[in-house]
Amino acid sequence: MAVINGLSTFEQHVFATLAFGVIGDAIGSPTELQEPEEIERRFGWVETFEGDGTDDVIMRDLLAAALIETEGYATADDWAAQWVKHRAMIFGDKAERFFPSILHAAEKLARGYVPRIIAEGTMPTTTSAMAIAPVGIVNAGHPRAAAAQATEIASLVHVTNVGFCQDGAAAIAAAIAAALSSGATVESVLQTAIGNIKSWSGGEMRSLIGDALDLAKSSDDFKLFRKAYHERFRRAVICDSRETIPAALAIVWLADGDPWKAVVLSANFGRDTDTIGCIAGGICGALAGLTLETTARIGELSDKARADQLKLAKGLAAIRHHKGRKETIAWSNGI
Repeated sequence: MAVINGLSTFEQHVFATLAFGVIGDAIGSPTELQEPEEIERRFGWVETFEGDGTDDVIMRDLLAAALIETEGYATADDWAAQWVKHRAMIFGDKAERFFPSILHAAEKLARGYVPRIIAEGTMPTTTSAMAIAPVGIVNAGHPRAAAAQATEIASLVHVTNVGFCQDGAAAIAAAIAAALSSGATVESVLQTAIGNIKSWSGGEMRSLIGDALDLAKSSDDFKLFRKAYHERFRRAVICDSRETIPAALAIVWLADGDPWKAVVLSANFGRDTDTIGCIAGGICGALAGLTLETTARIGELSDKARADQLKLAKGLAAIRHHKGRKETIAWSNGI
């Protein structure tokens, strides 16, 4: 792939993060909302993909744009501004892939509601977590900062009684920031994800992720893991973060950090397959970077999708370096 020539090591890992997020979204799209048994009946074992993703990629790339415009310091307001600016992307030909509460929130913004109040009364979703990878990128090496910024940004769509969705976003942002650090391993990334969720308020999400990882580590067979997971972790709302986030992180473990294996397992997992794949694929992409195998898989994306993600990768990587330099100088000037 000529498009990756000349990238720094960090840029390669950022590009793999974004590209495998797209692949995870795309490969899971045909099986989304389906039970595992239905997936097996209709598709057998899913291991091919086409397309360039759905709402997961749209919301993530809007957040990436907000971070680039604010030199890495985006807030919930900045993400909201991108929703308004690019309203046609949300209400375009992929509008049916958005959860109703997100479409409702976008409509509120368009009608003059301030970002601070549009999440009131919303249902639990994984919208903030599926979009949050760019926050991990611009805070690479600093998971605590990634988690804090993710919590604030996630307040655009998740507050109060669904605040556990903020915890899910914090966990994924921290995981990406850790995966893009020197010497990162699957185990260190997963422990960082748990460790950067609020210790008191986030107790439920911390416990659920820990339980899911214990189940994954004790399972010798993916289908047995899948069956046990669906028996124990399912929620009334199919995209509830308390179901999807522990699943995505468990799949990172089961895939041993292999991004292609992660997205394939996600596509065959059932229920919110595209979101689980987007998250798990992004984390594993951050860990793996560009190898012969990952480069070949990314090459299956369309030219436009690759070019779009490459541009974002370069932009976010530049912001990470600029932000890091600014903060180092600021801290060095303290008394």
